[in-house]
Amino acid sequence: MTIQLTDIAANRVESFLANRGKGIGLRLGVKTTGCSGMAYVIEFVDEVQSDDEVFESKGVKVVIDQKSLLFLDGTEVDFGKEGLNEGFKFSNPNAKDECGCGESFTV
Repeated sequence: MTIQLTDIAANRVESFLANRGKGIGLRLGVKTTGCSGMAYVIEFVDEVQSDDEVFESKGVKVVIDQKSLLFLDGTEVDFGKEGLNEGFKFSNPNAKDECGCGESFTV
């Protein structure tokens, strides 16, 4: 089981953590919502929970709870800008379909 960050995403996480002044890495997860059923959740991690899996990619710790890992295994996380919008982008091999707005997916 793996989760990968692109160089751009890893640099962005490191920059966010440095500006924040604390944190050990990035937490990825999923929640039930949106037009397709599941949405990505991304936040900074200050401590690892007992049911978390910890991966390291490009020097950044990526923390995922066991339930979310089933839906995120093999995902690559990138960071990009489009016009005035910027954010993390997910390339998830488990996603069968995505909604038109790109906010949610189906497995």
